Amino acid sequence: MFRIEADRARFREIVRGRIREDLRRYLSTGELIGRAGEHAVSIPLPQIELPRFVFGQNPKGGGKGEGKPGDSADGEVGEGEGAGSAGENPGAHILEVEVELEELAEMLGEELQLPNIQPRGVKELDTDGGRYNRVRNSGPNSLRLFRRTFKNALKRTIASGLYDPLDPRIVPIREDFRYRMKKSSPQPDSSAVVFHMMDVSGSMGREQKEVVRIKAFWIDTWLRSQYKNLDVVYIVHDAVARIVDQHTFFHLRESGGTKISSAYELCLKQIMERYRPEDYNIYPFHYSDGDNWSARDTELCISTLRDEILPRVNQFCYGQVKSAHGSGQFKKDLDGALSAVETLVTTAVNDRADVPEAIRSFLGQGR
Repeated sequence: MFRIEADRARFREIVRGRIREDLRRYLSTGELIGRAGEHAVSIPLPQIELPRFVFGQNPKGGGKGEGKPGDSADGEVGEGEGAGSAGENPGAHILEVEVELEELAEMLGEELQLPNIQPRGVKELDTDGGRYNRVRNSGPNSLRLFRRTFKNALKRTIASGLYDPLDPRIVPIREDFRYRMKKSSPQPDSSAVVFHMMDVSGSMGREQKEVVRIKAFWIDTWLRSQYKNLDVVYIVHDAVARIVDQHTFFHLRESGGTKISSAYELCLKQIMERYRPEDYNIYPFHYSDGDNWSARDTELCISTLRDEILPRVNQFCYGQVKSAHGSGQFKKDLDGALSAVETLVTTAVNDRADVPEAIRSFLGQGR
């Protein structure tokens, strides 16, 4: 049994090594996203041979003797029959392995050399911590206090005059039983909220949205490993902004103009009403191709960021995705006006190969 467990552990290490080798490729593709569950992700790994038993009949005969390569063990020579023609390429062996998202986040941190985040907002939450330092009259047998129960039964028996020193028999009844009880108390715990904001105007095509989808998956995977309590808010915008669910965020197709300030104003409203900075670590991420409807709205975005959002968040990240119709001007305007602000990080993604470095830029500050 111990030998089997050792072999299984060794094989798991081989699998994890292969995942680490190919992690850069996974960072640039959406291959894992559709296979992700609530706690684990299924990863297809080709060309890993699994040892296995093959059942069949043993050949007749054996030992030493004359023979030629290809002769059967019983001395008969013949040609086998089978369907199809011979080929020179090896067969593909695909193995799907489930990896916990927490372990995947650990691999991501090692690959991109990401520091652990130092939480800022701390919220008082009821946790499972605490001590069993109280007593109650009911509970499961596993928490029964034997000495207290016996003591109560003894006192009741003596008080009722039923105690016989020559036959000191003590029989507890229901009212004698006592049980341990845990005292719960609020414990400080760090909570975080992620705002994913995306431009869904006509200039953002399918490829741009797929890049956003890949980045959002890895960002969430890392932040969930850093915080026990993580809320995710999805905001889409063209000329107006609104909150949507995850599926709508990644599959919505719209056309029309772009007014980026609408998304920033909605994000700020959520921060002020639902996610106070003293309670939450706040991470807004905005994805766009860099087009905005006017320079006037860009000025409003910059002032909203500088005066309202940036002082309240751990970090604001803007990821610009190159498109055939986007000018890319918005990143230039942000960099020109707010380059001295450390909590603002901007990146440009020209294609999927730039995704790993964009993720490193977003998460590599340890904020």
